Amino acid sequence: MDYNEVLQTARTKIGTKCKACPVCNGIACRNTMPGPGAKGVGDTAIRNYQKWQDIRVNMDTLCAKRTINTGLELFGKHFQYPFFAGPVGAVAMHYSDAYSDVTYNEVLVSACAENGIAAFTGDGLDGSVMQAATQAIGAVAGLGIPTVKPWNLETIQEKLALVRQSGAFAVAMDIDAAGLPFLQNMTPPAGSKSVSELAEIAKMAGVPFIVKGVMTAKGALKAHEAGAQAIIVSNHGGRVLDQCPATAEVLPEIAAAVGGKMKIIVDGGIRSGVDIFKALALGADAVVIARPFVTAVFGGGKEGVKVYIEKLAAELQDTMAMCGAANLEEITADMIRR
Repeated sequence: MDYNEVLQTARTKIGTKCKACPVCNGIACRNTMPGPGAKGVGDTAIRNYQKWQDIRVNMDTLCAKRTINTGLELFGKHFQYPFFAGPVGAVAMHYSDAYSDVTYNEVLVSACAENGIAAFTGDGLDGSVMQAATQAIGAVAGLGIPTVKPWNLETIQEKLALVRQSGAFAVAMDIDAAGLPFLQNMTPPAGSKSVSELAEIAKMAGVPFIVKGVMTAKGALKAHEAGAQAIIVSNHGGRVLDQCPATAEVLPEIAAAVGGKMKIIVDGGIRSGVDIFKALALGADAVVIARPFVTAVFGGGKEGVKVYIEKLAAELQDTMAMCGAANLEEITADMIRR
């Protein structure tokens, strides 16, 4: 199976909202919500993708030929590549009932663990979503990252108990999910968190705590103050606020503010190994990719995920070789043109 076959198969299973496009750039689905689109006119998701394309890479082959090492160390774990599968919730509602949240996470988590990376898992109104996600992570010896929505404290405590039982090596909270239209006025309630509230949750977690949904240097500093060990620069794929800047636009200033103090991960429109290279050159330690992994699961199950991981890895390795970086530490800002 190759990636084109994955896409072709996905189009027969993924429903009518997602088009399983050759490049997931937010244009075909635009403001389709529920579905894979973005809020409002869909501007933010499209901008996320386009701003990575506006960055060019500087080719430099006047250097010694060396073995390329894409390995990443994160919270005591070694990964073959500096990218992760992103959390996706309410899979049947946004795509089709070919997969539920339970079966989707079972496939994604195990396939990622078998192919050198880890998957973030989603959360939902139905408590069984987190239960199944943490069970899937437990089945791969904790090699996954549950993502907890910003519920009330009592609900968060219940979710974190499941996280600890799974042996997950880290946990994330997508604080920007407070803006999801279908979480408004729901029970349990979800909403924004103050620094003191976030600090209490981070302490409660018991494992490295990642705050997802940071879009300013000020927000990054708040997350650091709250005790987060990592942030994900993310506007939730454009799903919570229209007219946001792209993550590529804000990443450099965030890296300048907290780089070296905490791990910086970025998502939003990253679709190739070249894009991953650009993100690392701008100051990220790793990236998260979400929507295309949905296509990979629908298009080929575990094999589809493997094909997509290998595609990204090959593109990243080629870009590193052609730009003169033998390992991730050697990827620097002068290797790109903004």
